[in-house]
Amino acid sequence: MDQFEKVDILLVEDNPADAELTMRALRKGNLANHITWLKDGAAALDFIFRTGEYAGRPEQYPRLILLDIKLPKVDGIEVLKRIKADERTKVIPVVMVTSSAEGRDITESYKLGVNSYVVKPVEFSQFSDTVAKAGLYWMLVNKTP
Repeated sequence: MDQFEKVDILLVEDNPADAELTMRALRKGNLANHITWLKDGAAALDFIFRTGEYAGRPEQYPRLILLDIKLPKVDGIEVLKRIKADERTKVIPVVMVTSSAEGRDITESYKLGVNSYVVKPVEFSQFSDTVAKAGLYWMLVNKTP
């Protein structure tokens, strides 16, 4: 099976250390069977909408997108805007997992349709616990169409 054929969680995070901590937390909660990590907003849009280097990817959307705001090439706010504006993708749960606690980022994210906004804790164990809980909720508890 192609590595992109079955994607449950799309992680869009440019910081390798934060990405590794997130994936470790998801593995700890047994939620990392089908996770794809991308490092910038342009790659995320290409992946989601099957364009550019991902044009041949099977038409299967992630069940959950974990999205950072401060990304290279295309920021997380723009990625969120594009996801929520498209009929094919607007029902995908998107959780902002970011270090930004700025009121304007939070407000803008919710105006655009983000499903949840999580500020990254600085301490590893707290960060790991927060990500694991978010993953458990969105992948196991929440029901999507």
